[in-house]
Formats: sequence, C-alpha cells, structure tokens
Amino acid sequence: METKFDLIETPGGVDRAAQFANEHVADIVEALNQLPDETGADVLAALPLDRATEVLDQPGLENTSEIVKRLPEDRAVELLEAMSADRCADIFRELSEPPRARLLARLSPDVREVVKHLLVYPEGSAGAIMTTEFVSVLSTATVSQTLHYIRVVERTRETVYSIYVLDPRTHQLLTAVTLRQLIAGVPDDPILSIAPPRRTVSVDPLMDQEDVARLIGKYDLLAVPVLDEKDHILGIVTIDDVLDAMVSESTEDAQKFGGTEPLDEPYMEIGFIDMLKKRAGWLCILFLAEMLTAWAMQYFQAELEKAIVLALFIPLVMSSGGNSGSQATSLIIRALALREIRLRDWWRVALRELPTGAVLGAILGVIAVVRIAAWQWLGLFDYGVHWPRIALAIGFALIGIVTFGSLSGAMLPFILKRIGFDPASASAPFVATLVDVSGLVIYFSVALVFLRGTLL
Repeated sequence: METKFDLIETPGGVDRAAQFANEHVADIVEALNQLPDETGADVLAALPLDRATEVLDQPGLENTSEIVKRLPEDRAVELLEAMSADRCADIFRELSEPPRARLLARLSPDVREVVKHLLVYPEGSAGAIMTTEFVSVLSTATVSQTLHYIRVVERTRETVYSIYVLDPRTHQLLTAVTLRQLIAGVPDDPILSIAPPRRTVSVDPLMDQEDVARLIGKYDLLAVPVLDEKDHILGIVTIDDVLDAMVSESTEDAQKFGGTEPLDEPYMEIGFIDMLKKRAGWLCILFLAEMLTAWAMQYFQAELEKAIVLALFIPLVMSSGGNSGSQATSLIIRALALREIRLRDWWRVALRELPTGAVLGAILGVIAVVRIAAWQWLGLFDYGVHWPRIALAIGFALIGIVTFGSLSGAMLPFILKRIGFDPASASAPFVATLVDVSGLVIYFSVALVFLRGTLL
C-alpha cells in the first residue's frame, strides 16, 4: 500500500518524526505499519510526547507491543503512562516476559493499579475494553460547577460524551447527563435538574463485547457505563472501543469461516511455520472427512461402471448441495450473532429451510433437465436412449441434495453452539464436505430409482 510519505529517503527516526510532525495521526499509523518495528520505535522516541501518545493510542497501529519493547525503557514508561488506560492494558496483554513485568513495575502506582485491574477481566468482555477515564460528578454539583470541572480534567479524559452523576454518600451511579444537555442547562441549576427521567443503560463488566455492541446500537449510545454489583461505576465502554473490538471479532470469524484458525498477526508478517499450523489442522480434518466421499464412490462402483454417464454430473450436483449449505450457514451464523434467532428457534429454522431448499433444488433441477435435453436435441452430446430418465434422475437428485444441504447448513451452527463451539467454525469447507458425502448417497439412490431396469 502506498502512502503520501517518502519512506525511503528519510531512514532515520528523527527525520521521519519531523516529516510526520503536521500529518494526521491516521496517516502516520498507516506509514508506520509499513516500517520495521525498530524504525517505528525510533519514530515514537523522536516524536513529541503528546503526538507519540496519540499514535500509540490508535487501534490501527500494528505490533504495538513489539514497538514498545524496542523503545528506550524510560520513553516506553512515559508513553504507557500518558496513553489511555484501556489501550495501555491491551499492550500489556500482548507483551511477553520479562519486559511485561519490568515495565509494569516501573509504572506509577495509580496507573499500575488501573492496568492490573483491567487485566483481570477476560478478553472480549466489557471490562477488558472499557476505559477508566471518564467524567463523574456528585449530584450536589451545579451545571456551572460541572462545566468548570470538565475544563480542568478534559485533557486527562479519553472522551466526554456524558457526565456520570454519583450519589454523594454511596458513590453509586444515579444518572448520566449528555454534554449537550449540560451546555444547554442554566448555570446555577443543580445537575440533577437537567438529567433525563429514564433509567441509565449500563452493563456488567463480564458482559460479552458483542452484547455491549448490540446494547449501544439498540439505544443509540456513544458510551455505556460499566457497573459493579453495588452500582459503582468502574469505567465506560465507548462506541469506538466497540467498533475496534467488532472489527477484530469479524476478522476472526471470517478466518474461521474460511477453514483456518484466526491469525495472530497480519497476513504478510506471520511466519511460515505459524501459517502452516493455522491451516494444516482444518485441512487434515476436511481431508479425512472427504475420504468418506471416496468410500461412497467405491460403494456405488458397480452402478458407475454400468452407467458411466452418471459420473459426468457428480461435480454439478455436489457443488450445488455445498453452495446451498454454505448459504444457509452464513445466514444462520449472522442471525445468531445478531440475536435475531436463538438456540430454541432451531425447529423454526428447520421448517423454514426445508421448503426453501426444496424450491431452490427444484429450480436447479429444471435448469439441469433443460440443459440435458438441449444438449441431446442439438447433438452436442449423446446421453443414450435413456436420456429422459437420466435427466429426471439428475433433476430429482438436485432437489434432494440442495434440500439436505440447506437443512444441514442451517442446523450445523445450532449444533456447534449447543456443544460450546464457535458457530463460525461451521465453515463453508466443513459444510461442503458434509454435503459431498451425503450428497453422493442421495444422488446414487435417486439414480437407482429412475434407472433400475435400464442402465442399472
């Protein structure tokens, strides 16, 4: 990928830092992603502290833990303390030992305590992606006092989407006031007078980030508070935190759906051995499953020898079943992810996919019959005197295979989710392999019905 920067003529970190001085942070991140980690560390060491912090805070910056390891330790500590707490915790999750323990020990006690607190929460939870840098005031404050407080602390807060109002005695969250409501308020009025009457939407720190994303989308929020069991606010999850997490989650699901384990590094940077490890497992499983296809072919060897014409249509009917299964799997995985359907809805999905698969199979069957008839009449290929029976066998086999493919493709995500696996693991190759084996049995069984006493 090309950028607006000439990355070759300015090899030094100081020179590059000067080059980046007045550029947008997103452009700097894009340029640094093309450079070796050592050079990225040199640039961050040479940039002014606030500018380097802004760059390191960007989720799009790759290999942040490697870059931090290559920084002078004093500079690394300085940057880690200046950046947002949630991004700092993300870097510590990726850091290996001993740099992880050494840098953590050098953080100031307050920052170290916050980072340790965030590291306790499991990856993919609301607690893991929340930021502890939010604006809160006691309910006794006035509008003008709150505005003054925001001016004082603004630079130390990641965002100021809302102001969280706390009980002066228990420090429990009472309500949230948006910045717009605050600006429009009368200066001497109490903060509670401009608070909305509705209940404040909040989440548990262990809630899955996908559920947090759905909640933010449902209520059209910019941020949602994370509360403990006593309604004390632990932090907030902002919409950009959720978007970053969802991009990462979608990437993992896409890789799983393609039949590989999720890649821990960008494609061009992952090692050859690691790439083999990520891909070999699934390929071996699929290869062993495909051996059942060879077994099915051997089982119907006599029929193939008598009617070799049937072999011509095996790729056609197999691919149709696999395609219909992949379609159904994609739709169901997405519907499960969006909570449009739940596990208990499996029977409703089955009742929907059965007629859908049958009609889709019938459409393909008609096309296949017309194609065989056209080739026979036009003299493009001679299927023999029993070509009408062959055409009907292919047509009805397609109905059965596409129906089975749609049903199995729709049910597989339910089965995997029920036994605790990620439904995205019901990848297109896995569904195609399943349909290949069962499709051959359906194909030859239908052929036996239509061609018995003639070719078979």
